[in-house]
Amino acid sequence: MQIERLGIEGVLALTPVKHSDRRGSFSEVYRREILAGEGIDADFVQENHVHSAARGVLRGLHFQIPPHAQGKLVRCTRGTILDVVLDIRSGSPTFGRHAAVELSEANRKQLWVPPGLAHGYVTLEPNCEVIYKVTEYWAPNSERGIAWDDPAIAIDWRIPKDELTLADKDRTNPRLCELETVFHYRGNSSP
Repeated sequence: MQIERLGIEGVLALTPVKHSDRRGSFSEVYRREILAGEGIDADFVQENHVHSAARGVLRGLHFQIPPHAQGKLVRCTRGTILDVVLDIRSGSPTFGRHAAVELSEANRKQLWVPPGLAHGYVTLEPNCEVIYKVTEYWAPNSERGIAWDDPAIAIDWRIPKDELTLADKDRTNPRLCELETVFHYRGNSSP
């Protein structure tokens, strides 16, 4: 597996090796010891599968607060998405910075999002499917969000604003400067 660091501590893009022959192909998409070798001790408790019918569906920026903070391992199994993470750990040298990576059926890349980061993505083509594992169960009372269009963050979602489709809850999330501090940077990807 190829591992790429994306400039925010703990955030990794993982690209499985694809083995092909006349029957088709095979990839090992998850191997616990590889993440452990990167200092990530992830115990996945839930896996989610999301289908987005249209280009321009934006989901995020989401996170859960402690004690239900989630780490996520995200991959796109159909279509192409722009996946974005935002560092919201107080005291982090990259606080308020984001990283973006294209995940697609073709490139097979995955994104590891540690707890303490907000996460979101936009579909770059119709009929995208995203599968992601999480380290904590969904807890509605712990769910939070940050404004996807916060000018202080300045994420280039690659889709014109008037062509985006959002959930109602994602239209009213606070800006980063309005966010209550819930994650504190301790190094080594700790929330």
